[in-house]
Amino acid sequence: MNEKELYSILADEKSIQNSIKSLNGNGFEALVVETATEAKEMVLRMLPKRAEVMTMTSVTLDTIGISKEINENGNYSSVREKLSSMNRETQVSETQKLGAAPDWVIGSVHAVTEDGKVMIASATGSQLPAYVYGSSHVIWIVGSQKIVKDMEEGLKRIYEYVFPLENERAMKAYGMGSGVNKLLIVNKEVSLGRITIIIVKEKLGF
Repeated sequence: MNEKELYSILADEKSIQNSIKSLNGNGFEALVVETATEAKEMVLRMLPKRAEVMTMTSVTLDTIGISKEINENGNYSSVREKLSSMNRETQVSETQKLGAAPDWVIGSVHAVTEDGKVMIASATGSQLPAYVYGSSHVIWIVGSQKIVKDMEEGLKRIYEYVFPLENERAMKAYGMGSGVNKLLIVNKEVSLGRITIIIVKEKLGF
């Protein structure tokens, strides 16, 4: 079995429950749902109306319709919509600050270990400030195929599976490749309730 096949397999129930228990023990609020539809409904219940929300670039969010729901229906204050109306050449500082500390941020991750650690790779690092500290509320929606045994396996997943797929996506979307230029590992969250992780028993994103 090659990496593409190995890292696209949904985790079994034991691995999911081990991860949920460990994540909760490390200060995250970890939940599990059966379907992407349930995950979307859960997120929308969590968000206050008119809340300031940033949706990070994510195949997972696009797949389940969260990006469209947040950015287009007018029920929320969409940070991404604000950014799209700003000049990225003359308002660099303003766009950086706006994206670094929205009240709510929603995205996904690239690996979750069974001992409760989270790993996120990034080409630019633009999503990382909000995840690490800037946002008061962070929601990660994670397909259970992203659960791995430990960080060593998580790194292999990122470099051997995630990166080639993201590089291909970036070439099509932006005309340039991606890179594992910055890597975030969250071992523990000290602010209880700040980060919610929704594990979905479906293959979402990569």
